[in-house]
Amino acid sequence: MTMKIVTNNTHGILEVTTAPDPKAAEKEVLLQIHASAINRADLMQCEGNYPPPPGWPEWPGLEASGIVLEAPANCRFRPGDRVCALLGGGGYAEKIAVAPELLLPIPPGVSMEEAAAIPEVFATAYLNFVLEANVQPGETVFIHAGASGLGLAAIQLAKLFGCKVLTTVGSEEKARVVRSFGADIAINTNEAGNALEDALDACPPDIALDCVAGPKFGTHLAKMNPRGRWIIIAALGGPTSTLSLDTLFRKNLRIIGSTLRSRSLEQKAALLDAMEKRLWPHFGTGELRPNVYTILPMKDAARGHEILRNRANIGKVVLRWEET
Repeated sequence: MTMKIVTNNTHGILEVTTAPDPKAAEKEVLLQIHASAINRADLMQCEGNYPPPPGWPEWPGLEASGIVLEAPANCRFRPGDRVCALLGGGGYAEKIAVAPELLLPIPPGVSMEEAAAIPEVFATAYLNFVLEANVQPGETVFIHAGASGLGLAAIQLAKLFGCKVLTTVGSEEKARVVRSFGADIAINTNEAGNALEDALDACPPDIALDCVAGPKFGTHLAKMNPRGRWIIIAALGGPTSTLSLDTLFRKNLRIIGSTLRSRSLEQKAALLDAMEKRLWPHFGTGELRPNVYTILPMKDAARGHEILRNRANIGKVVLRWEET
């Protein structure tokens, strides 16, 4: 038996093809995938720059929602349950076999498409604010790219934790959206001048969640409050910068490099368990919500990737299998 997947063809173009149906191991759950959200890591993987960890399918997809088809006898999930999943890869497929520790129940009132947009970004934000930075109420948080799927999740979590939020955006439309999600200050980086530097001078951050880094990282780091924690999760602005080590130790700053995908099953399981206990009630009340920019058929994955490549999205682009 085969299933449909979306992956690169020999010309590097995303297309629908087939692969053998996955078989769940003794302690795994077999999931019928309904939808999968696009992450920038998917683009990097398709460009050959970010291969999946060992043991995961070679096609993209770091998160998904769907219906449990098979589950071990002692598993908390049963066939028919609606779940979302944090994956190391393989979400662009009709099915996947996955450890039950990487599954979460879909919160009440959340659609399948919205649920597909929860695991990767909310887990990344929770991991870095809570486990890496030990966020405290009253702190100031700086978030790069606030209108991205991760940015909007991070803004909501920072506000939930009682923080003031500064964030960067690329347009006034995006600025309006991030403010509606709770951002206190939105800096349009496409405007002339030094608006970002001025904002960081006026409101020095205690925590930064940075997917840009690049040449200005050292300058921005120096503007942190003492004992600040600057977390770098990507370097879209470039991999090199110059910084003052004198500033680093005088202010007692921490620079943290962080990725979610490469962490062990045990680490991810503990993270998701903590997330469910602390965050799931807030999805139920509507205090937290994934923001879905658009929903596309899975066969249009290439178009979805282009939306992210052009930074046209506000929130998540979700792919779903069409009903047959």
